[in-house]
Amino acid sequence: MLRSALRSFSLYRGLPPSIYTMFLATIVNGVGIFVFPFLTLFLTKKLGMGERSAGDFLLLASLSYIPGTLVGGRLADRFGRKRVMLVSQALCGLLFVPCGFLGVNPLVPWLVLVSLFFDGVTDPARSAMSMDLTNPENRQAAFSLLYLGHNLGFAFGPLIAGFLFENAMSWLFWGNAIAVLASLALVIAFIPETRPTESQLRDSLKSDSSEKAHEGGLLSALRSRAFLVIFVGITTWYGFVYAQHRFALPLQLERIFAGGGARLYGILMTLNAVLVILFNAPLVAALRRFRPIVNVAIAGFLYFVGFGMIALIRSPALFLVSTAIWTFGEIVNATNEEVYVANHTPMSHRGRFKAILPLIGGFGFAISSPIIGRLIEWTGLRPVWILLGMVALVAACGLLFLDHRERRASERPATGMVEGTGGPPPTFVGDGAAAAVDRNSGTYE
Repeated sequence: MLRSALRSFSLYRGLPPSIYTMFLATIVNGVGIFVFPFLTLFLTKKLGMGERSAGDFLLLASLSYIPGTLVGGRLADRFGRKRVMLVSQALCGLLFVPCGFLGVNPLVPWLVLVSLFFDGVTDPARSAMSMDLTNPENRQAAFSLLYLGHNLGFAFGPLIAGFLFENAMSWLFWGNAIAVLASLALVIAFIPETRPTESQLRDSLKSDSSEKAHEGGLLSALRSRAFLVIFVGITTWYGFVYAQHRFALPLQLERIFAGGGARLYGILMTLNAVLVILFNAPLVAALRRFRPIVNVAIAGFLYFVGFGMIALIRSPALFLVSTAIWTFGEIVNATNEEVYVANHTPMSHRGRFKAILPLIGGFGFAISSPIIGRLIEWTGLRPVWILLGMVALVAACGLLFLDHRERRASERPATGMVEGTGGPPPTFVGDGAAAAVDRNSGTYE
């Protein structure tokens, strides 16, 4: 069994060299995520903010990310991925440097807030670059590797940050800055500009690929990708369900196990992190024969079982089983959802789609805890888990129905409102070719 699991990592062979660079950069960046996980403690323990004021500031910080990502998506499509990352990621990292010198100072949270804005600018460019470097045949393996890199880095980052927070506060900020800039240096040094050229965009129009360029603006492009928009609308309910591993689950454990709830929750989160790292490749290898949307539906069924069973269980062992099941759902969803999105995103609008679609998809996660918190007050915890299980089940069935409709549509002649699914794939930017940017063209708005 161990040998079979190790063989599953062979799916990462033969990927574009730039993907391996992005994998390494993702690990470096993940290891250095020091500031944001400890921002709440910095606000309350170091600056003396009340919990309500700290919560309000964290909401403001989260909101500052939104305009950043909208700006970044547009800039990435217009000026190129590397140019946007060079400016925005550099500013994101450099803003942590004065924080280290200021120490415990009320100005520090505002510098972090501005840094988060530039982090928002960076993300669509980084995501668009990963789309540019892959194609439908290798995208699942490539995105799985990047997901693994993030989790490997984040497995160590908070441990280091916890030590720095208590013993060397300045290095909490300087270390984060070093990681961000080192990650950027890898991308700048070893990955060429990947934005498709005007000729590649024009050539793609001759194909029937779902990734072919779109002649028009963002809203027009979204209208032309009806299946993709519906897919994102359905999967936002996955976020609604998944969010409760951070909110309702610790409450449930505390009510059942009293003083031992926090300890068991820590064990469950450690199990989650270990399983994500160990089973990422085996699950991708086992399910890669299925279409990405079918795999995302499978993830929903795993959420249905893993979260729904919490309504019935009372023993620590069964909570371990539940966590393993919904963690497998997390892995399957994370390694397939982005693949479906990438396979249906017009190559001319990758930056903008990666700016707007995560905002739509994250809506369910954002509204989950406020809604569930009120439901817990009205009904208690047990009915909440039943509801969450049913939400996941309905969403999974909705995806299977969407897949059925999409396959039927692909068998008919393509129309202007349905993205194509057949025909030759579009041209992708190779590892050695730098894409020329035609700024004067207004064809692909």
